[in-house]
Amino acid sequence: MFAVTVLAARWVVRRLSLPSAPPARLAVGFLALGFMLVAEFTLVLWLRGLTIRDYLETRDPLSGTVYFVLLAIFAFMPLLVARR
Repeated sequence: MFAVTVLAARWVVRRLSLPSAPPARLAVGFLALGFMLVAEFTLVLWLRGLTIRDYLETRDPLSGTVYFVLLAIFAFMPLLVARR
């Protein structure tokens, strides 16, 4: 997930010619995170017949923590790839 996040962020930054200003890049990252979470919750919850609470409670503590950390990295990645 991390490798795909880095590659996708680089592609989006180049493709959209995002300005190097942090607010613009953070806005894109958080917008992408919002779209991803809506899609995930909609699809996963519908397919598995779970509520959001059930879904979060069934996460393994270790893999769940790693997943949530990677979601935060996903949101900040457009900003982080700019600092190279």
